[in-house]
Amino acid sequence: MSGWLPTAPCTPAGCVEPVRATASVPRAVLRLTALAALVLAGTALSPFGGRIPAAWIRRWCRLIVRAAGVRVRITGTAPPDGGLLLVANHVSWLDIPLLAAVRPARMLAKAEVRRWPLAGALAARGGALFLERDRLRALPGTVARIAGTLRAGGTVAAFPEGSTWCGRAQGRFRRAVFQAALDAGVPVQPVGLRYRRPDGGPGTAAAFVGEDTLPASLWRVVRTRGLVAEVELRPLIRPGTHPDRRTLARAAQSPAPEPAWTHAALVAGAQVRPLGHDTRGSRPVLRA
Repeated sequence: MSGWLPTAPCTPAGCVEPVRATASVPRAVLRLTALAALVLAGTALSPFGGRIPAAWIRRWCRLIVRAAGVRVRITGTAPPDGGLLLVANHVSWLDIPLLAAVRPARMLAKAEVRRWPLAGALAARGGALFLERDRLRALPGTVARIAGTLRAGGTVAAFPEGSTWCGRAQGRFRRAVFQAALDAGVPVQPVGLRYRRPDGGPGTAAAFVGEDTLPASLWRVVRTRGLVAEVELRPLIRPGTHPDRRTLARAAQSPAPEPAWTHAALVAGAQVRPLGHDTRGSRPVLRA
């Protein structure tokens, strides 16, 4: 397995808990319809993105998550303007609108996202920076493109773990994307993402891992009742405070999952294995 294709050991069978509190089928269908309508509206309006106020885009992204039946809690703030690298742990497809609800950004995404129904077209029109994950030689050029966007005052959002994890465990942040922030001389905004059940405990219904399909994940989310997404904006890392990408990546790394998550993983029988083991069920996203 190439370093360009980092993997996680998470799978739906081993990590995703059965939905305990379910919404009715009609309500779930209504949520899916509302979600599709919002994405279609965003796709239609995306050519005018440069003229749409950032506050409206943030509100629309929150509506996307709410339409899926997920409540949103955001703590902390991000700079309102200037070049910024947003980095977060990666659990779900919901992470993308959640980050954009913090600050509209050009997403760093795998090239396969282009083929996703509706979301692929929206990502392309929204200026996503697509990565060809099987071409390690493309990495320097990708870093240069990211740095150019940041230098011009833009925002880039990335998931440096390079793969989705269920939330009970997490991967280490890859360093390459942080080189772009160093080259451009811009701050890094670390963001922690967590999903909780209605009782406040950690939940995995939103996780999009392993051989999970997008339709299956969508249906599980809209059928889950009381799911909460927590977005924690951690202290901003100013340029010049870390000498190299290794220390910068370490500083931006999300804190380890709370003990309850690790305990839940053991109870559920999830097996968290070193990356060198068989990880064919993982869902690689990008190397960063």
